[in-house]
Amino acid sequence: MKIAICLPYMEKDYGRKELLQWCRRIDDGPFHSLSCGERITGYTLEMRNVLAFAAAATERVRIVPSLYVLPMHSAVWAAKEIATLDLLSEGRVTVTVGVGGREMDYQAVGASFAKRHQRMDEQIAEMKRIWRGEPVFEGADEVGPRPVQEGGPPILAGSMGQKPMARASRWAEGIYGFAMNGDKALTEHFKNTAEQCWRDSERASKPYFAGGFWYSLADNAEQRLQDYVYRYLLTFGEEQARNTARTMTRFNEDAVLQGIRDMQDLDLDELFLVPATADISELDRLESLLVKAGVA
Repeated sequence: MKIAICLPYMEKDYGRKELLQWCRRIDDGPFHSLSCGERITGYTLEMRNVLAFAAAATERVRIVPSLYVLPMHSAVWAAKEIATLDLLSEGRVTVTVGVGGREMDYQAVGASFAKRHQRMDEQIAEMKRIWRGEPVFEGADEVGPRPVQEGGPPILAGSMGQKPMARASRWAEGIYGFAMNGDKALTEHFKNTAEQCWRDSERASKPYFAGGFWYSLADNAEQRLQDYVYRYLLTFGEEQARNTARTMTRFNEDAVLQGIRDMQDLDLDELFLVPATADISELDRLESLLVKAGVA
């Protein structure tokens, strides 16, 4: 099982110095990928700039938008941005796409929240045409650049339900099923659903399956993890955010290690670990756990 780490893009005291330290430590460590999510409202760093910085600051790890809320964007712009990132990273991009659930973010950028699943299907098809060098309309020049990876970077769908996974089985290489607290049964359900959708679509191979969960190993980890989850979910309502935050348990070494081992038992292809703080101790302490789990 490969291990990915998400950069702490929601932190306010997180600038060039801190981001550079994280990127270099991740690239030197036992990690397969680094990722960054996309949000508009709420204090966050912008995903594309963060990942372009990470591509320049690293040499080895894969660079993963996780996830690109595609229906908020022009497919042509997205195709160009992703291809450029693939070029700058020398072919290290895997892109995760999804529709998101933050209607306020759509509103902030003037995008429609309606029919976003259908739009994403259409956008993926258009992006793949652009990556092949086809013009966007008759008489137009090629958009460019061509991705280093022929045909474009691998695409994972950030999906958790049967219907969106069924749609993704027609165009994605795999699924990213994030279980907030690393619940084993829920992750297994996501994985089994994805595999059934791939069979129903008569795909020749199983989907690449990535899971993930929130964690903290920093000082005062329990409170900081719950505060992070509360802030992340507050857009969905005060009560839901507070109640969900209280259920988070991956805030000590035993709990995080058990979460990693549970994901190993499910034979995941990759596990995305999302730290609740920007403390570099999140990486220091995690690395020792990965050695114990036999994945470092």
